[in-house]
Amino acid sequence: MAENGEISIVCSHCERDIPSSNIDLHRVHCARNLEKCNICGDMVPKKHAEEHLLNTHAPVPCSMCKETIERDVYDSHIGETCPKRTVACEFCDFPLPALDLPDHQEVCGNRTELCYQCNSYVRLRETFNHVTKCPGSSESSSRNTRAGAQGDGNGRRRRDVNGVANKRLFFTVAVTGIAVLMGSLFFQRKP
Repeated sequence: MAENGEISIVCSHCERDIPSSNIDLHRVHCARNLEKCNICGDMVPKKHAEEHLLNTHAPVPCSMCKETIERDVYDSHIGETCPKRTVACEFCDFPLPALDLPDHQEVCGNRTELCYQCNSYVRLRETFNHVTKCPGSSESSSRNTRAGAQGDGNGRRRRDVNGVANKRLFFTVAVTGIAVLMGSLFFQRKP
């Protein structure tokens, strides 16, 4: 039923409820001007049907890898599966294409850092396991808790480089500021 109590009829072309007083006029207009999209089922003006198909359903080339992707999975391709999407190394947070990540992490994970607990050098890829079993520390239970919060569940530890990066940035800004200040003092023209 329509809003004002009038009986409505379902249009056989667009499958919408139409007031019975308008159904004949609607059917003629609907059949002449609208077309049902075979893919999404939306009613589209016939003159825009091809444009609708191209803009809504046609595969598109990936802007990074140039592979042709269906529109409905394009966003997930760009964010999760494109081999040329940018990802960060788990050891150094360096951004690089996903395609190059395994080779980079193979080399990067073999770098070593000094363990200050036992004074031995440990590969970055083995740091999480080392921290849990380090012979130089007696507080293994509290360290396991701290290390577990940083691990990824595969025996690897995500390095906290944001703190180091922020300190480096602050240091760089400070040194630059001092250099500008000293330069302005030394090269000031005296009246």
